Amino acid sequence: MSDTIAAVATAGGVGSVAIVRVSGEKAPAIAKALTRRDAFIPRHAHLCDLYDTAGELIDEAIVLWFKAPHSFTTEEVVEFQCHGGTVVAEKILDTVLAHGARLAEPGEFTRRAFLGGRIDLSEAEAIAKLIEAKSEDAAKILARQMKGELRRFVDEMRERLLRAVAFAEVTIDYAEEDLPPDIVDDLLRQLEEMEAQIGRIVASSERRRGLIEGFKVAIVGKPNVGKSSLLNAMLDYERAIVSDIAGTTRDTIEEQLRIGSHLVRIVDTAGIRESADTIEKIGIERSVRAIEESDIVVAMFDASRPWDTEDAKILALLERYKHDKEILVVLNKADLPRKLDTTTLEGWAPMTLDREKKGEKMIDALKARLDTMAEGDELMLVSARQIDAVKRAQAAIAQAKEPLGMGELEIFSYHLNEAIVAIASISKPVDFNDIMDKMFGEFCLGK
Repeated sequence: MSDTIAAVATAGGVGSVAIVRVSGEKAPAIAKALTRRDAFIPRHAHLCDLYDTAGELIDEAIVLWFKAPHSFTTEEVVEFQCHGGTVVAEKILDTVLAHGARLAEPGEFTRRAFLGGRIDLSEAEAIAKLIEAKSEDAAKILARQMKGELRRFVDEMRERLLRAVAFAEVTIDYAEEDLPPDIVDDLLRQLEEMEAQIGRIVASSERRRGLIEGFKVAIVGKPNVGKSSLLNAMLDYERAIVSDIAGTTRDTIEEQLRIGSHLVRIVDTAGIRESADTIEKIGIERSVRAIEESDIVVAMFDASRPWDTEDAKILALLERYKHDKEILVVLNKADLPRKLDTTTLEGWAPMTLDREKKGEKMIDALKARLDTMAEGDELMLVSARQIDAVKRAQAAIAQAKEPLGMGELEIFSYHLNEAIVAIASISKPVDFNDIMDKMFGEFCLGK
């Protein structure tokens, strides 16, 4: 990390302020060259004129110097806070590069913070996810993780596993003697507690993943049941074409909508039915895929039409996904004479919608369900990488229980070491080069 890196650290486009960040050994010298100043006071804001390599004035800007190691990257860091827009920031960046810095790679500032010991991987991931957070709840969760909440869980779990491994290693020398039953029982109890705790965290994290990524809601039903009109009512404008002709919607239509504190993607799907039309069949296949990818399924039935085979097909899909998805069953057109036999749907507690305020009523129902999904005091894992690591640790702990009961301490110790490596990979992996290349490569430039 001997070279000096630089990048524009603010989003592109028109804005009042833009920031050019420089990190590395040459940062103070570059700042002096651009400002023609001899010195800076650490952590003080200096109002300076900035000049390019030809001596032409670029801008009047605020210059901040963070002396190593008291900076985010733990290196010498300088920030130029200039007037917003693309031109000025890019001109400053070009001048900084001309004075010996190189353009930073995506996530390289955060990577240097990790390598410098300022943060661990869990905190780095929280920084990346906070930029993309889709709800207020997500921001709160990620702020706690940036303060080390997940790191403390990992350290505690690793310490408990290390104590168990240490016991096994010490006891191996006395393997010919029977282990005291109370010690074995105590270790088994501890392993079961850890396994259960990890299981709760994984389940809670998967249930609440929409807090980070945004929840996805799929509206499904047979053709001409009112899916598109419901989408339009929720958005309060005519987004989807509505007609009495079955099969009008032939592809999925997605729109974003804020419901309470949650950012939600609403997907209006093609009507699900048997069809010989090639284009319509593709749309129906996408509808089924939308169900698989959604967090909540809104299943619509037409209360003004008799139950038919197409309704039965929708119900069969609900039965297939009822253990994996949150499902809201809706009886649409409830203001018309009822012809639908709803006895088949009694176990689904269907809600009714008529023409009046159906968009508001649907939004209220979704908000209640989303708020419930967001609840939970369990620690939350915020990436697929973290969830996979914890699941691997859980599997290794489960595998360790049998050899412990049989007194096979070498195998017991082997599985626990697998669990330690897996859980440690969340914050400070033993072999982290591949993980770092993939993870930091997904950061935005300048972060």
